[in-house]
Amino acid sequence: MTYEQLKHLKPSAFKRRCGVHRETFDQMVEVLRPALDRRGKRGGQCQLSVEDQLLLVLEYWREYRTQFHIATSWGLSESAGCRLIQKVETLLIDSRKFRLPGKKQLDQNAYSWSVLVIDVTESPIERPKKKQRAYYSGKKKRHTLKAQLVVDQTTGQIICTAFGKGRVHDFRLFKLHQLPMMPEQLCLADKGYQGIAKLHKSSCTPTKKPPKTKLNSSERQHNCLLARLRVVAEHINRRLKIFRILAERYRNRRRRFGLRFNLIAAIVNFELALPS
Repeated sequence: MTYEQLKHLKPSAFKRRCGVHRETFDQMVEVLRPALDRRGKRGGQCQLSVEDQLLLVLEYWREYRTQFHIATSWGLSESAGCRLIQKVETLLIDSRKFRLPGKKQLDQNAYSWSVLVIDVTESPIERPKKKQRAYYSGKKKRHTLKAQLVVDQTTGQIICTAFGKGRVHDFRLFKLHQLPMMPEQLCLADKGYQGIAKLHKSSCTPTKKPPKTKLNSSERQHNCLLARLRVVAEHINRRLKIFRILAERYRNRRRRFGLRFNLIAAIVNFELALPS
C-alpha cells in the first residue's frame, strides 16, 4: 500500500500500520524532502515519492521482513532497497531533530529529572562466527545485545542509552558507562543492580529474599510499590519493541545496532511529546 492509499486511514489505524502517528510521519517527511526529492535536479530520481520511501523504511523497522522482500514489494532491487534504508536512517540521524538528550544532560537538568528509572533490555542476534561466548546471555539463553535505558519516571522520556554484549551483567554495564547523576536524583533499579547504592547513594532496589526464608509484609510492600514506579521503563521497552527490528533476532551488522536503537528511541520520545 502506498502513502496515497494510507493517508485516508483513521489516526489509530495509521499508527498501527506505520508504527508512528501521522504528525511524526509528517515531521520525518519534512526532514527528508530536501535530500530525497530530486525533481528538477541533475542526477537520478527514485521512482518512489518521499512519503513512500519513508514508508518503506518504517515497514522494514515495523515488520522486519528481509530487505529482499521489502524491496521487491515496492518494485525495487534488493541493493536499491538496502541503500535507501541506510540513506533515510542517516538523514534522520544527521538532522538532529530525532535525538536523545544524552547523559551529559543528567547534571544540567538535575531538578527536572529528579526520579530516574534504569533498566536493561536485550535483543537477540544471530550466533556470531567468532567470540560467541562474549554475546551469550545466561538470562535469555541465547546470543544477545544489551541496551541500558535511563528513563524519566515522570514523563517516560528516554534520556540516554548504553550498549553492551549479552554476556555483560546489567550492573557491570552500568559501571562501565558511568552516568553523571546528581546526589539529589533518585535512581530506581531492579534486582540486577544490587550494590548500586555504593556508587549512587540515592538509589532504590527491590529487597532480595534471603535463602530458606520469606520476606516480611513491609518488605513485600516495598517491592510492590517500587515495581509500580518502575513499570514506566517496561512500558518504554514495549513501545520500542513495537518495531520488530529490536524485538526479533537482529540480522544486520552489529555495529549499526546502537545507531538504529537510538534513532527509534528518539522517535518514541517525539511521540510521547505529542499532545494527546
